[in-house]
Amino acid sequence: MTYADVLARAEADPDVVGVILTGSQARGTAGPHSDWDVLVVVRSHAPRWTTSLTPALDTAVLTVAELADVSDRWARYAYRGAVVLLDRGGIAELVHAQAALSPDEVDAFVRAELDGYINFVYRAAKSRRDGHHDLARLDEIEAGPWFLWTLFAIYGRVRPYNKYLRWELEHHPLPAPWTFERVTDLPSALFDDLERVARAHGYGDVYDAWDDLSLLRAGD
Repeated sequence: MTYADVLARAEADPDVVGVILTGSQARGTAGPHSDWDVLVVVRSHAPRWTTSLTPALDTAVLTVAELADVSDRWARYAYRGAVVLLDRGGIAELVHAQAALSPDEVDAFVRAELDGYINFVYRAAKSRRDGHHDLARLDEIEAGPWFLWTLFAIYGRVRPYNKYLRWELEHHPLPAPWTFERVTDLPSALFDDLERVARAHGYGDVYDAWDDLSLLRAGD
C-alpha cells in the first residue's frame, strides 16, 4: 500500500477520525532514503486497520484515547512539526497536547530532570578531580539527556530526538545562548548558563537542596 492509498482509504472510512503525517516528511527534512510515517486515528481498533512497517511507508494505528495519552514522554516529540491531514474532531488539539508540555508537566519535568542533570555533572566533576577521566566521560554522556529534557521543559517543550535537534533549534529557536552549537557542548560546561536560566524560572530551590556545588561553578 502506498502513502496515497492510505489517505484515500482513510478519507473513505467514517471510522477514521484523523490522519497525521510525522517524521522527516512532515518536517521537510526528508532525504533519498526517508520513508513516510503516517498515524491513522480510529474510533476503535478493527481488523481492517493494522499497523504496518515497510521500507517506504510506516503506518501506525491508534485510537483517540491512545492519542490523548501523554504518558509516553519519549514518543511525544514525534508530534512536533506533525501535519494533520484529516481531522474529524479534536485531532489537532490532541497533537498539540502531545508536542508541548502543560504548566503542571513543566514543573514536574524540570524538577526531576534538573536534579538528575546536577547529579551526573557533579559525579563527573568528582571523577575528574580524582583523576578518573574515563569515568568522568561516562557521567558526562549520561548527563546529556537530563540537560536536554531540563532545558526544553523550562520553555514548555518536549526534548527533541537527537536527529532533529538542529532542525528544532533552527526552526523554533530558544532564547540566547541556546544555539545548536551551545547545547551540544559538554554538559558540565553548560552548568552556569543553565543555572541562571533555571533560577530565573523559579527553580533555584533545586540547586539549593545540594550541599556544595563549588566543583561545578566556574566562578567558585
